[in-house]
Amino acid sequence: MVAVVVFVLASLVVRWLAQHLVLVAALLTVGAGVGAAVLRSRVRARRRELDARAAQLRHIGPFLAMTPKAFEYALADLCRRDGCTKVRVVGGAGDLAADVLATTPAGQRILIQAKRYGPRTFVGSHDVQKVNGTYRDVHHCDLAAVVTTSSFTRAAAAFCTQVGIRAVDRRALALWADGRGRPPWA
Repeated sequence: MVAVVVFVLASLVVRWLAQHLVLVAALLTVGAGVGAAVLRSRVRARRRELDARAAQLRHIGPFLAMTPKAFEYALADLCRRDGCTKVRVVGGAGDLAADVLATTPAGQRILIQAKRYGPRTFVGSHDVQKVNGTYRDVHHCDLAAVVTTSSFTRAAAAFCTQVGIRAVDRRALALWADGRGRPPWA
């Protein structure tokens, strides 16, 4: 009995849809248009939000006042601004020398170690050695960068040059932030 009722109802629905095909097509078209408009609106809103955050980072001053965690998020925003995708902030205890992971516009995976230091604290070679020991094998990245609000010791800078890790000091960060400098992956 239930099967007969279901069959009759299904037949009526199919017959109604066949008779009102233009109405159904119009409703589907309107629904798709509304869905696309909502999606475009959300994408534009996210882009405006990112642009507003990135605009605040056009100078080195805000970076110096940030907490280390806020600095990681700011670097992630710069990565997004400059075309990176799959940007994730992963820093914290046990991060294995990774604070930001992203895919560059060229499709390479990059690891960024953020060092929000004061002007008298320098990134040492032990910091960049940790990055060198994990970025390929642990995090499966093609590139690595250490970005600091300070500068690097001579030994750290030499090690970065030797192994191909990008060393982004305060000056290079300021240039990257204001759009005049290159991002760490370029």
